Amino acid sequence: QVQLVESGGGLVQAGGSLRLSCAASGRTFSPYIMGWFRQAPGKEREFVAAIAKWGGGTYYADSVKGRFTVSRDNAKNTVYLQMNSLKPEDTAIYSCATSRVYRSGSYYDGPDDYEYWGQGTQVTVSS
Repeated sequence: QVQLVESGGGLVQAGGSLRLSCAASGRTFSPYIMGWFRQAPGKEREFVAAIAKWGGGTYYADSVKGRFTVSRDNAKNTVYLQMNSLKPEDTAIYSCATSRVYRSGSYYDGPDDYEYWGQGTQVTVSS
């Protein structure tokens, strides 16, 4: 059984930074892609960022490019999301997701690209 546990959420002022972590556990589990999604109140879940295992290719939503950085530690099956220059519109529940599957041509920006999901961590940015 695969479990994803996020941490690092909280309350921060606009312009501030937060670093989210997500650790994946499970016997022999080796995820190919690890990503982050977010969902704000009254809005649909949206893709934030993702990182592939081999070669570390990264993918970002336009709304976070230049402000957020996704990274991973393969030895620990952990993915990180460094969030800088935070804005009130970044307020949401952030969830990590993983998949073992390589999908040719995919940008891994859709929920269907992922097999396993964490419970989420709240990020609140005050103005």
